[in-house]
Amino acid sequence: MEIRIESLLDGARRAEGVVVVIDVFRAFTTASVAFSRGVEKIVMVAEPPEALELRSRGVGTLCVGEVDGKMPAGFDFGNSPHELSDADIAGKTLIQSTRAGTVGVTSVTKAEAIFTAALINARATADALLAMNPPLVTLVAMGYQGRYRTDEDEQCALYLRALLEGRQPERDAVRSLLLTGNETDKFRDPSKPYLHWEDVDHALRIDEVPVAIRVRDEAGLLVARRV
Repeated sequence: MEIRIESLLDGARRAEGVVVVIDVFRAFTTASVAFSRGVEKIVMVAEPPEALELRSRGVGTLCVGEVDGKMPAGFDFGNSPHELSDADIAGKTLIQSTRAGTVGVTSVTKAEAIFTAALINARATADALLAMNPPLVTLVAMGYQGRYRTDEDEQCALYLRALLEGRQPERDAVRSLLLTGNETDKFRDPSKPYLHWEDVDHALRIDEVPVAIRVRDEAGLLVARRV
């Protein structure tokens, strides 16, 4: 198995083979928590108006996401695993739009298969890939808005690569590194109450959720389901 690591939107566009799109803070931590809470599927779109239009057509029940970290007008939840952790979402279909994770998914055009991942479901993702044993895996760290590299997504890509190569990194070391990084500072900022510190806690629960998430084209929509 050849393993490549790419970054940002350009990396998503280049990605080939089985592609894993990574967004730790917060899109795919949110998706992992949603599936652990019994969500049936998540429709992933790039833009909030598309999410709202799909909900109006009955494609999904709830819109989840963010623009600049904030919940878009008309959405039901922000891009927050904390908000979904006790929400009544079992059996429902979510529509998710974020500025990095779901935009990255919609930018992948050369993949044989697409998965989404964060640290919270890294082991489950690695196990699913190892079961497939594809000749090529591309891990795409989406970063901030798909334009700037971030420690948590780059570290998640390295963590996944290690798992795929049969090694187990020290989880506490990964957590410590990310907690001292500048990306967590915004979650401590009292002027940004829409960024919950509990979201960081969820994001750093490494390997806690035993759910791999695969995205497929279903009637022209990118639909994520648990493997």
